Amino acid sequence: MTTELTISGMSCGHCVKAVETALRGVPGVQDVRVDLAAGRATVEGQASPEALMAAVKEEGYGAAVAAGQ
Repeated sequence: MTTELTISGMSCGHCVKAVETALRGVPGVQDVRVDLAAGRATVEGQASPEALMAAVKEEGYGAAVAAGQ
């Protein structure tokens, strides 16, 4: 399963790493790709969108399921 998230508040490589680490920590996540320029994260695995968004928000960034999901 692939989940696309729109991430707000990222401004640098450190932000990308923080979001990536938070998402990888969610049980069921197999792979994560974060695109700083697009403000998006693509997550592969069985984790629920709610769990993914909660992990990102705990790091201080905004997260929502991308339109069209």
